[in-house]
Amino acid sequence: MASRGRRGGAPAREDELRREERAEQQAPTPQGPVLPPPPPVDYEVFMQGLVQAIQTQAHSQAALQAQLEAQEGEMEQYLEEKKASQKRPTTTFQRQDKKKAVYQTQQ
Repeated sequence: MASRGRRGGAPAREDELRREERAEQQAPTPQGPVLPPPPPVDYEVFMQGLVQAIQTQAHSQAALQAQLEAQEGEMEQYLEEKKASQKRPTTTFQRQDKKKAVYQTQQ
């Protein structure tokens, strides 16, 4: 037999339909509510909001930078004062032994 074709009695077209039905049954069904499409975007309003957010961030960053520089200035002043106070001669408390003091006065 030189016939090409399929074994069995089902024509090729019916076999393809069965495969499509199985594929549809195996496809996962979406779970949860089906959401409506998002509203159209007004890009001009979007860009204005974006620019405003960037400007606000830049302003906040500049304020924080100024505050940091002020604190670094205070720290430098504190360190300079500390160095200067360490250079000054300090009088150390010297304890005298009472017995030696009494002994020296009696002689």
